Amino acid sequence: MSLDVTKKACAIFLDRDGVLNRALVRDGLPYPPRELAEVEILSGVTEALLSLKAAGYILITVSNQPDVARGTLTRDTVESINSYLGERLPMDQFIMCYHDSGDGCECRKPKSGMLHEGAAKFNIDLSESYMIGDRWRDVEAGKNAGCKTIFIDYGYNEKQPDSYDFVAGSLFEAAQIILSVEKDREDR
Repeated sequence: MSLDVTKKACAIFLDRDGVLNRALVRDGLPYPPRELAEVEILSGVTEALLSLKAAGYILITVSNQPDVARGTLTRDTVESINSYLGERLPMDQFIMCYHDSGDGCECRKPKSGMLHEGAAKFNIDLSESYMIGDRWRDVEAGKNAGCKTIFIDYGYNEKQPDSYDFVAGSLFEAAQIILSVEKDREDR
């Protein structure tokens, strides 16, 4: 029996704030934690990630962090939050965009640069992977990369995604959708 080294991996790309940890919602809009003390891992996240990891998915967090470019949050704070989450959750990689909307980078969601970066590093088949997020930019980035998309709908008072493959109320529910869809595919 020979090993198929050409087979690509599958991944779950996840937004950070609002998906892994609680976003701070003010006036119906989500904001990232300002300091490590404000970080709260959402209920069911650990179990969801462990089940996805057990199913063979690579787990990559892709997050816009424009407050660094705006000077209202330091890169060190973002990285300390990522380290905290990485010590507690089975993530394979954290990829951040520190640019603001007007910077013209290729990494800031809704562009798909962070997903392509992760795909290149881990030899990922984007068409067999998922992007999970709680904002329209997350869903659009997933679609732009050719991933299946899951929108976690918290009813924020902002633009909503035009379309998505699935909608969920939490990461735990999103993981159940993925595992169910993939089981159905295998059973055919």
